[in-house]
Amino acid sequence: MLRLMSDICVFSIQAYQELGDRLCQLGGWQRGEVEVQQFPDGERYQRVLSPVMGRTVILLGGTCDDQCTLELFDLANQLANEARSLTLVIPYFGYSTMERSVLPGEIVTAKVRARLLSSIPQADLGNHMVFVDLHSSGIPHYLEGGCRHVHLYAKEIVKNMCRSLCGDDFVLASTDSGRAAWVESLAMEMGVGMSFVFKQRLSGAETQVKAVQAMVQDRKVIIYDDMIRTGGSLLSAARAYLDSGAREVHAVASHGIFPGEALAKIEKSGVIRTLAVTDTHPRARLLEGDFLKVHSVAPLLVEHLRQSLGRGGS
Repeated sequence: MLRLMSDICVFSIQAYQELGDRLCQLGGWQRGEVEVQQFPDGERYQRVLSPVMGRTVILLGGTCDDQCTLELFDLANQLANEARSLTLVIPYFGYSTMERSVLPGEIVTAKVRARLLSSIPQADLGNHMVFVDLHSSGIPHYLEGGCRHVHLYAKEIVKNMCRSLCGDDFVLASTDSGRAAWVESLAMEMGVGMSFVFKQRLSGAETQVKAVQAMVQDRKVIIYDDMIRTGGSLLSAARAYLDSGAREVHAVASHGIFPGEALAKIEKSGVIRTLAVTDTHPRARLLEGDFLKVHSVAPLLVEHLRQSLGRGGS
């Protein structure tokens, strides 16, 4: 039996207020209120204002930075004390590229963050974590204590983003061979051509494109990557496709991070015509405009949450 809408309450950390509102609008759920204050010494005060005793609680927040991570952790600890069940929706999992150590002494931050989230007390019916398009699919296995989890894939949203940019006539491409399997899967489902670039690492911070596989002459190219941060790899690949004869290059990504002036740098380069990302990271909504198009993952999340909560899961 489906939970009564009045029994489900959605909270979010401050950076995810807008996406939280979208979840409530689509799901027909109540919005949880939290009082947040910042003391002069930088300490944060939080107080849950909405009643949660015995209720089904959804908490939305990404681990975008240390502040967001601790805000999510602190709030989850309080909600778990009284909630009937607690579902943590984490659209963007930060430090996902640090899922293993390469050099001696390196901290595997993704594992440490997973351990931190695993230490949140269990609600009466347990805790459930929801991730979206993780950079490394093995990250949930770092969770401890039997915490249940699900990894959602935003494939349909990515396909819609591609069609919104170029219709059905384009070549789907990758920034490097690491995303080749994803690009091949997406391209086959959409019935479009695919292309890949191959790189040679020159140093710890520099790579060089050595070859482009597949014909892109006079074609529109859409580069897919799961995550765009500074855009260095994206621009390098885009130039390689243009040098190989592509008519124009666009880009799509599940997560748009864009620290500092990264998006302005990508736009000013002139090699990317338009860019589309989802709203898994709050930075994307802040930068949305003519060049950057943002598609919401709210429908994907609501569909899963309805199914999960309807089965009586947490």
